[in-house]
Amino acid sequence: MNKVILMGRLTRDPEVRVSQNDGQMAIARYTLAVDRRFNRNGDQTADFISCVAFGRSAEFAEKYLKQGTKIVVTGRIQTGSYTNKDGNRVYTTDVVVEDQEFAESKSSSSSNDSSYQPAGSPAPANTSAEGFMSIPEGIEDDLPFK
Repeated sequence: MNKVILMGRLTRDPEVRVSQNDGQMAIARYTLAVDRRFNRNGDQTADFISCVAFGRSAEFAEKYLKQGTKIVVTGRIQTGSYTNKDGNRVYTTDVVVEDQEFAESKSSSSSNDSSYQPAGSPAPANTSAEGFMSIPEGIEDDLPFK
């Protein structure tokens, strides 16, 4: 089985082209920055994954996705190769997008919103390190769960 699920942010706006075949089809290419878990030194790193979407998915990407948007992509890995203009063999690996969804609300993804925090940055005073809000004192009895 060849199935990939990724969550990350677009590194730039999608690049969209239309195929020149008889049944013209939109083709969108974009790169996702996907955070890795922390390594031994505590440094945070990311993988930059090339994605390609076709048809309606490409049209959706063109219309709604932009640099910095956090999305979840499901698809499959596809490898290939070609010979570049210098005669060198170039190998490619892309995720062929089958589905793409927003991973956060529009308001929290806007660049002017101060609530966005890159992973690894300190949490605001009223949230825990996992990003959950602290429960105020004395409210425990009013909660429907314990």
